[in-house]
Amino acid sequence: MIPIPPRKPEPFYKKLGKLPRSLRLRKAVKLLEETERRLRVGREAPAADLPALLPLLALLALDVPASDAGLVRDVRDALEAAPPDPRLLLRRVNALRHRILAETGNAPSDWDFIDDTGALDGAKRLVFEGVRVYLEDLRSPFNVGAVFRASESFGVEKIFLSPLCADPRHKRATRTAQGCVSLLPWERLPLEALLAPGVPLFALETGGTPVADFPFPPRGVLLAGSEELGLSPEALAAADTSLGRVSVTTYGAKGSLNVSVAFGITMHAWAGALLRRAAPTG
Repeated sequence: MIPIPPRKPEPFYKKLGKLPRSLRLRKAVKLLEETERRLRVGREAPAADLPALLPLLALLALDVPASDAGLVRDVRDALEAAPPDPRLLLRRVNALRHRILAETGNAPSDWDFIDDTGALDGAKRLVFEGVRVYLEDLRSPFNVGAVFRASESFGVEKIFLSPLCADPRHKRATRTAQGCVSLLPWERLPLEALLAPGVPLFALETGGTPVADFPFPPRGVLLAGSEELGLSPEALAAADTSLGRVSVTTYGAKGSLNVSVAFGITMHAWAGALLRRAAPTG
């Protein structure tokens, strides 16, 4: 059975229809989001609930521009199909929800994306022992969250953050990290505490060895710096006396990437090098 919200009573839709258009569209986004979440988690609903969205679609047909009327019809057709296809309905509800967001002047952001992965199972992680990361003064919670997500994906054992780095528990960071902040060990640490003898360090910085040619170590700490200023002179000096600098080669006028994007590319390369090293030969 197709899982969608229970039928709203007719007075609800009459009240909705009396709201100003902008507010009515915002309410419609919330109702479509509710439908989408239920479709994603696979809850069942009785057959009587199948037409629950039809009164809302009737209102939207009057609210959306003519160019978007087809999206409303698509959702209605998916609802009225016999039998309805949950996957098709999900995609059509998603398309309509995001189009209405754009119509209200709200470009989709991380806030508008629905994550249906649920709680992450740390036991499923492949962790490379001794593979660590130091974030020096990253100011953007989005970037910190993205680094956590990439770190979880590519086997980082632990993340260190400088005292001035954005808080990974900030709502923007946790939203971007999609559950990874609670999965990875992390702590704040001044750079000096990291500079212990025998700890291999290398810096993610422009002007270094291309990522394809860099000799990634079996253990070590990757240093990534501020979006505005990069790594401090002290961090670069420590890397230069250890393993040096690694860079992602670019071919555009800008000459550099967002720090979280460059970090993800570099960590993918490091994880790949470790897996190749561990693979049996012969």
